[in-house]
Amino acid sequence: MPLWIPITMSAALFQCWRTAMQQKLRHLLSVNGAGFVRYLYGAPAALVLFVGALIATGLPIPAPNLAFLLYCAATGLLQILATNLLILSFGYRNFAVGTAYSKTETAQSAIVALIVLHEVLRPLAWVGICIGLAGVMTLSLSGRGMRPAKLARATVQPAALAGLGAGFLFAFTTVFIKLANQSLSGPSLFVRALFVLVVTNTLQVLMQGGFLAWREPRELRKTFTTWRSSSWVGTLSAMGSACWFTAFAMAPVGLVRSVGQVEIVFTLLFSRFYLKETLKAGDVAGLVLVVAGVLLIVIVS
Repeated sequence: MPLWIPITMSAALFQCWRTAMQQKLRHLLSVNGAGFVRYLYGAPAALVLFVGALIATGLPIPAPNLAFLLYCAATGLLQILATNLLILSFGYRNFAVGTAYSKTETAQSAIVALIVLHEVLRPLAWVGICIGLAGVMTLSLSGRGMRPAKLARATVQPAALAGLGAGFLFAFTTVFIKLANQSLSGPSLFVRALFVLVVTNTLQVLMQGGFLAWREPRELRKTFTTWRSSSWVGTLSAMGSACWFTAFAMAPVGLVRSVGQVEIVFTLLFSRFYLKETLKAGDVAGLVLVVAGVLLIVIVS
């Protein structure tokens, strides 16, 4: 099994865990505040990981350049905007449609990577991506009685447009992450990936922190008073991003994002065995499709 596959699965697990922790902050902080702690406390954690990698490998700090800094800035800004669009899609009446269409990020990532990075995937890999996408959308719309024709008509709804926009920006985010890594010189993909993460997180702290200082100064102060919970969110975010950034450097973006869809499997398994919630028939069907799509990609990789 290629190394990037377990790294991607670890990234998905950390992301699922971080999301669960972040939800607990929603009653303490605004949307922007809860999002900001991911970067505020993630940056120091990423720096610790980066310094540890430098010590373990004995390698020097990669030399940054203008292209690298521009790619990191684009990554940070697009990730913030994509997250806001995703939250915006949740605010519209048809929450399920917004959620479902945001999940097209995987397919959009593969298409953007094909155009920008010239990453050509095997036909069976595209089949796996489509199967996984069908599974994720099934899970998003489970129990809502939305047939394909109704879902197609819903494409022009604000929730769907915001969801598609979020997926589109997330797709470009992954591409810029890979371009930032490629713009650096050095023998270690992992060290370069961590350096991309440190610089990107630092820029995100400056960007979103500046916005909070301008528009929500009270929320900015609260992000420091909630450090006990927020620090866990930041740490898990840094660990997950370290895995994501490394996997993007090692394998085609579309394949990494597709395997990363196991995150939703982790989420449902957590709800079933830890929270003792009952899975619906649509949930089971969606899980089967997601796992089938991931397995197909693993087989052809």
